[in-house]
Amino acid sequence: MCGIVGAVSTRNIVPILVQGLQRLEYRGYDSCGVAVYDEGLKRARSTARVAELMDQVATDHIQGGTGIAHTRWATHGAPALHNAHPHFSHGPGESSANGPGRIALVHNGIIENHDELRAALKARGYRFTSQTDTEVIAHLVDSLYDGDLFEAVKAALPQLHGAYAIAVFCKDEPHRVVGARAGSPLVLGVGKDENFLASDAMALAGVTDQIVYLEEGDLVDLQLGRYWILDRTHKQVERPVKTVHAHSGAAELGPYRHYMQKEIFEQPRAIGDTLEGVHNIMPELFGDGAHAVFKEIDRVLILACGTSYYSGCTAKYWLESIAKIPTQVEIASEYRYRESVPDPRTLVVTITQSGETADTLAALRHAQGMGMQHTLTVCNVATSAMVRECKLAYITRAGVEIGVASTKAFTTQLAGLFLLTLALAQSRGRLTESQEAMHLKAMRHLPAALSAVLALEPQIISWSEDFASKEHALFLGRGLHYPIALEGALKLKEISYIHAEAYPAGELKHGPLALVTDQMPVVTVAPNDTLLEKLKSNMQEVRARGGVLYVLADADSRIESSEGIHVIRMPEHYGALSPLLHVVPLQLLAYHTALARGTDVDKPRNLAKSVTVE
Repeated sequence: MCGIVGAVSTRNIVPILVQGLQRLEYRGYDSCGVAVYDEGLKRARSTARVAELMDQVATDHIQGGTGIAHTRWATHGAPALHNAHPHFSHGPGESSANGPGRIALVHNGIIENHDELRAALKARGYRFTSQTDTEVIAHLVDSLYDGDLFEAVKAALPQLHGAYAIAVFCKDEPHRVVGARAGSPLVLGVGKDENFLASDAMALAGVTDQIVYLEEGDLVDLQLGRYWILDRTHKQVERPVKTVHAHSGAAELGPYRHYMQKEIFEQPRAIGDTLEGVHNIMPELFGDGAHAVFKEIDRVLILACGTSYYSGCTAKYWLESIAKIPTQVEIASEYRYRESVPDPRTLVVTITQSGETADTLAALRHAQGMGMQHTLTVCNVATSAMVRECKLAYITRAGVEIGVASTKAFTTQLAGLFLLTLALAQSRGRLTESQEAMHLKAMRHLPAALSAVLALEPQIISWSEDFASKEHALFLGRGLHYPIALEGALKLKEISYIHAEAYPAGELKHGPLALVTDQMPVVTVAPNDTLLEKLKSNMQEVRARGGVLYVLADADSRIESSEGIHVIRMPEHYGALSPLLHVVPLQLLAYHTALARGTDVDKPRNLAKSVTVE
């Protein structure tokens, strides 16, 4: 949800920077700031709104032709002024750790190895004034600087593990800004004798309509009359300049054909944003009073609809296996109309992207009306009715999701629900310090792992060519991945209009096997877990009946492509978090199949994005 704006110009660019931040306010933030070159580094920061920052800039007479600005969600430190961006370097030779150094930097994303880098930089005499991972990057660039900012940033990037978009400038080179992106979006705005950077083209509306969408791994050098870009191999490249009119759909779509495609590829950023600020597991991640509530409950009831229901089904496996807490998952529209047995020691968890889903809101109120007052929501909209009506909340940071078929909202829900699992496990004495560290490390690596899965797109496109002519499909999964098979089938039917069903693979012989022919593709989610050998037997049942298998297999699962078996290998096995990775190829399969069939991907027939009526 963080936002970046940067500029190099001969005019005062502070109004442009601040107005750009205002255009990014919809993302949500808890602090903001701007830094410019004016015979040295000058900075203003605020933990209030951008309007207050604007007043501060005017009062302090901050102006300059080179600068960067940022809106920030709390990450690696509380939402306090000293953690707000932009950050300055504080090198060994500087007299005051609080005064400006020579490097100013803003950053979106998560640097996984910031602790190791911090320790090494401290040993060299660098002084830290914040708890952020961003300040580590500023010091690292400073430590590598030898008169050429672009070369210093280029040397720093291979040492950063995680996802990032950065904009940085140096007081020794006052007409230059360097940007880079990996797993987090960044665009270049081209002007006349001036150039701009932003995390979203919307921030530059009214300033320039000439936009370059930087690609994964790009490094860009902005100067007054020129810019140049290196790709991830450090080869100089030309990226197309697109004319993007203010507030147009193109400004949001960028290089993508549909919002769904864009949102699938935003998932590394969305997961990174959703996990920002999570340094350790604690009930307070879910709000004040969560510690007391978690001590008073002995079961969980999950209420949701559609895709959110499948995220709840996945969470049931986590909650019962890791937290050891009995969990029930209910379709909200069914739960509200059936007789059930209330238990006041139940934590009622609602899951919704919009926070306005009518059936889920009604189911929540039904549960409350029966005396179940411990309520928590996992939701993407902080100002929604669901957040207001639940005592506790975890706000996912997927950003605006426009495509009707949910993608990034689903994976960020899973991330929030896994955190809930760990917090409940901790409160019940079932999470050791070493287990907590292991899970947190895996979660911090998710953006990079998701990026690797997205690289499988060409293979998925090949599958979609087979699916485009079919009218029926079957999805199989076992255990933790059965809900992922359900979600894959839902995506395919939502946007391609192919009839698709999902089953636990062990249920094949109890009926669905009768449907299997060479005209019904069978998609199988096959991670290398304890049920893999059972799943292989189920796959053989399909092949024996002439069925054609499309298998998502881990690298070490010993499943090979052969006649009637098409295998795509996942980059790595991800244990309990594997569902977040395995669902992405299923999203891409649905998207490219729909594309091949010529359907309206973002607005499928008969469906709406947010179901606010019964």
